[in-house]
Amino acid sequence: MDPTIVRRREILAALRNGTVPRRGIELLAVGLERFGAAIDEELDRAALGQGVFKAVRGDYGTGKTFFARWVQHRALDKGFAVAEVQISETETPLHKLETIYRRAIESLRTREWESGAFRSLIDRWFFALEEEVLARPGFPADDAAEVARAVGELLEARLAKVSATQPTFAAVLRACHKARVENQVALADGLLAWLMGHPNVGASVKRAANVKGEIDTYTAAGFVRGLLAVLAQTGRKGLFLVLDEAETIQRMRGDVREKSLNALRQLIDDVDSGRYPGLFLLVTGTPAFFEGPQGVRRLPPLEQRLHVDFAADPTFDSSRAIQVRLLPFDEGRLVEVGRRVRDLYPTSAPERLASRVGDDVVRALAQQVTGKLGGKVGIAPRLFLRKLVGDVLDRVEEHEAFDPCRHYELSLAPAEMNAEERSAAGVERSPDDIELDLASEREER
Repeated sequence: MDPTIVRRREILAALRNGTVPRRGIELLAVGLERFGAAIDEELDRAALGQGVFKAVRGDYGTGKTFFARWVQHRALDKGFAVAEVQISETETPLHKLETIYRRAIESLRTREWESGAFRSLIDRWFFALEEEVLARPGFPADDAAEVARAVGELLEARLAKVSATQPTFAAVLRACHKARVENQVALADGLLAWLMGHPNVGASVKRAANVKGEIDTYTAAGFVRGLLAVLAQTGRKGLFLVLDEAETIQRMRGDVREKSLNALRQLIDDVDSGRYPGLFLLVTGTPAFFEGPQGVRRLPPLEQRLHVDFAADPTFDSSRAIQVRLLPFDEGRLVEVGRRVRDLYPTSAPERLASRVGDDVVRALAQQVTGKLGGKVGIAPRLFLRKLVGDVLDRVEEHEAFDPCRHYELSLAPAEMNAEERSAAGVERSPDDIELDLASEREER
């Protein structure tokens, strides 16, 4: 089915801003076909209640985030909920599962809901439980207290396996449903916010469910299992969760780095042991993270779990391995993506766009951007697509007389480049741009 104008504009807006589109990624996927069968098999395993872990490695420009969102699209098509969390030292350190859980809940998506999916799923689940209770012969449907009691008991029965190790999840949901039946909207919202990991929920709200404090790492582990149970009972196949940019662990303070690496090892073991049925966990990182001295190698048990023998020739890499590698873009792939973007561009002057931005223009722009970046094609995709959309396609669309062959000259400003792109372009940074981590320096000594 052809993408709608709204979807096309959404994709083009992301590329214009130099970011990876959140939706429609499958329309731009080039060179990922070799992973399709293995990914689908692993999603099917998760749908059967197994846990699946996969690591994806690649240098900057190989499309790790793109790959993760491509898999998200496949997971959504198969009926999974999906969530994406970017690892960072301050916002989402890997060793704090409570923060990972909160960010995952915030970004949770399904085919039906692009945002607010968790609240919508809980609403649907409560409604289904109520319908089941009210369908019992002779049940007093007009007795709100009895409805709340019966639904609460059914709710806890459905979460019995979760409650065996983490009873708080079911207890808070039961209190939340009771508050809704009693039309205590603020209390119900507050309890659900606490369950989602939001900080600073009032003590009076927590007292209603007999809970104290905030969610910690141990509690969050149980809440992830609770989330998986709710997803299963609302018709989801499971949860596909991305932990993106794991390489940031290398830049963290020593003690935080060690905790994060150990947390990753624990996650792999928990997924493999079946502690999280229906969870497909995907972690992305650079080769330096998997092989460098400040990454996975610092924790031998983690290195053993993630080890894959990669041959010099990637032709015969296995897509079913626990760790797979993405290859840098070549010119052919870069031009093909450019052509797809051009063909997606919503225009009121299709003939002008087709004549002014032919394949030769797309190829020439790809070569020019690559040339400005020292010939490193793998670094070029982000800037190439940004220039193609913002500098070429937009101008051809808006100005009838604009001809990129005569009126456009490529320029790349340091301000629009990230660190890897500036390095490839040989652009010098000013002293004010350089961040000094003196604490880490002292610690390494």
